[in-house]
Amino acid sequence: MKLSGFSRQRTALCAALQGLCAALLVFIATAASAQSAGTAHILVRADQPQAKIHPHVYGHFAEHLGRLIYDGIWVGEDSPIPNTRGIRNDVLEALKALKVPVLRWPGGCFADEYHWRDGIGPRDQRPRRVNSSWGGVDTNAFGTHEFMDLAELIGADAYININVGTGSTQEMMEWIEYMTSDSDSTLANLRRENGRDKPWKVAYVGIGNEMWGCGGNMAPEQWAGEYRKFATFVKQHSDTKLQRIAAGPTDSRYDWTEALMSSSAKHMEALSLHYYTLPTGDWTNKKGSATQFGEDQWFSTLARTLEMEEYVRTHSAIMDKYDPEKKIGLMVAEWGTWYDPEPGKDQGALYQQNTVRDAVVAGINLNIFNRHTDRVRMANIAQMVNVLQAVILTEGDKMILTPTYHVFDMYKVHQGATALPVEVQAPEYSFGESSLPGVSASASRDDKGVLHVSLVNLDPNRRVPLTLELRGASAGRVSGEVLTGATMNAMNTFERPDTVRPAPFKGVRRSGKDVVVDLPPRAVVMLRIEP
Repeated sequence: MKLSGFSRQRTALCAALQGLCAALLVFIATAASAQSAGTAHILVRADQPQAKIHPHVYGHFAEHLGRLIYDGIWVGEDSPIPNTRGIRNDVLEALKALKVPVLRWPGGCFADEYHWRDGIGPRDQRPRRVNSSWGGVDTNAFGTHEFMDLAELIGADAYININVGTGSTQEMMEWIEYMTSDSDSTLANLRRENGRDKPWKVAYVGIGNEMWGCGGNMAPEQWAGEYRKFATFVKQHSDTKLQRIAAGPTDSRYDWTEALMSSSAKHMEALSLHYYTLPTGDWTNKKGSATQFGEDQWFSTLARTLEMEEYVRTHSAIMDKYDPEKKIGLMVAEWGTWYDPEPGKDQGALYQQNTVRDAVVAGINLNIFNRHTDRVRMANIAQMVNVLQAVILTEGDKMILTPTYHVFDMYKVHQGATALPVEVQAPEYSFGESSLPGVSASASRDDKGVLHVSLVNLDPNRRVPLTLELRGASAGRVSGEVLTGATMNAMNTFERPDTVRPAPFKGVRRSGKDVVVDLPPRAVVMLRIEP
């Protein structure tokens, strides 16, 4: 008997569905078996390439705060510390090696009290201003010319944050013209008089900062209207289009994204999101120590940093309603750990040490950003030197690289590579009566066809045997790097600067078509899989 066209299609569909169900049951059974055995299975979907991972996901933030600018970056041309035009050479070389793609400046809360004209002209004639956000007096020795010099020296795009709180649209317009105009205008000529002939390339203009807080304590609808006003007066002076970043929400303030996207989407190229990881989750009392902690605060810190996934996903979903083509980027302009200041340090300087726990936090966050590359176009760790989750710490003429620095160095292979979906089935990391996903992962393929898979073991005590299945790719030579420490709070100090540093990873090998990994506890691993 001959089947009709419809019957043939129905029969084919049923067969396809049966095959799909069978495959799904096999996958579930494999995953369940892996979890019961304490092993993990990760499927890397090289056959489903996604968007490229924007290099700016690996961006940084430098605010006039504590010893970040002064001592951390700027020592002055007369300093005995070796420097290039006042910028310390050791920090310069470390940042260049990291391939910093974008740098945000001058704030932060400080941006809303910063007037750019204070930071140009002869340094001995620049006004000294009280830093009402973070304490102390700012000499303005580090201003527009010095910042743009730093950005060019390390090869980073410039992200200028505009003063909305105490500034005006006119002040903003004049600053942009001063920096980017090649005309014969008074402001362009003033720049030339101050030593810079050619205009600078400014990639991003951040309009406002934390408008729900230090930026003005506004309601979201109020800020949406004020934002549109400022965005209107961002004028172009070159062929390089300035990308306007609207100051947006923090963590779960979804009403801010809704208000801005519903009324101001056509006036922005990006929306910013801020989220900090606190072990205690308490902004008003003790946040927790950077170095003196037990597994309870290890666990709570990782639990709170994993919330970044939900914030990115939900804010992105709201943006999708008004921007389904995903033309507007979500910029995580401030992220990182925030602890109590180190004992004996200036309490307003936000100086904190950096341990293996911070390395794990960095790996988790970067994996999240890599997996959401369709919407996340930039992220800026807070902050670059000597403040919060810094990648570099300095003390006089000494400098050390933190565990977070090493994670950024390991992960830089993802910059500009094509994101690949990963499906993770792994035993949970449990503490007390609570559990977390035990393994975090992301993957990419570079232009030479090399796969890089970044893995984080959240469990500080247990190794995780892990099998990587590659779909749409084959494994040739495999190698890797691992970053871990002898304890949860292992750190680099000025006396022992290499306590925590990457090492060749010996726990990886091929097994048929798969890659087998022995993932150490409290570790960040970067695998290189050649075709």
